[in-house]
Amino acid sequence: MNISKFILKKAGWKINVNVEIPDKCVICVAPHTSNWDFIMGKLVYWSMNKEASFLVKKQWTVFPFSIVAKPMGAIPVDRTKSTSVTEQVVKMFKQRDKFQVAITPEGTRKKNSNWKKGFYFIAQNANVPIVLAGMDYEKKLMIFGKIIIPKGDINADMKEMKNFYKDFKGKNPENFSI
Repeated sequence: MNISKFILKKAGWKINVNVEIPDKCVICVAPHTSNWDFIMGKLVYWSMNKEASFLVKKQWTVFPFSIVAKPMGAIPVDRTKSTSVTEQVVKMFKQRDKFQVAITPEGTRKKNSNWKKGFYFIAQNANVPIVLAGMDYEKKLMIFGKIIIPKGDINADMKEMKNFYKDFKGKNPENFSI
């Protein structure tokens, strides 16, 4: 048993993988209401012997944080520049045989029902599926439960995705809104 499985087991967490997770995909993880979400998400994925990259503020990828962040799969986002994160990540998909990136659609730990749509456009432009992963602190359960193939009708697809997350309880449930 790897250390991640041990920690999750001791903490009482379970993982349900109801879909086959493709080698190339965007993993949409919600709710995102606490910094603990990152730690729990990494523990879950490591316990499955998988690696996923993630988007993070550029400040977290400079020394001394880079010592930890970059080996863990951090992709820096510079919010002060108008560079296209979507294009940057799509390029990574095209350059690799295997690439999974976890993105929180809310884009913040605060309550935000107006989800960011970048993850959708990344998946659509890279021609990869979106795996819906829900983290439920009340049930101590992480579910990989649905795959969405972006159809181009973002409103319909977002409605379907938000519906998937309607019953999940974040660490701070008052901060989650669909």
